[in-house]
Amino acid sequence: MNVAPLGSSTPVQDHVALAEIELCGELMIAASAADGDRLSPDRIDEVLKVGATAGTVEAAEK
Repeated sequence: MNVAPLGSSTPVQDHVALAEIELCGELMIAASAADGDRLSPDRIDEVLKVGATAGTVEAAEK
């Protein structure tokens, strides 16, 4: 995480941290709108806009 020195007027943003916060927010919104207690792995992938690759699917099936 990038931190500006004390007394500095330069704003510093950690773009990775901001992206992670945004993704967490999207998951919280989806979870609050879900009917069940938990989001399914497929729904989580949909919310995070990720998909399984062929290698991942093959490894999971073994």
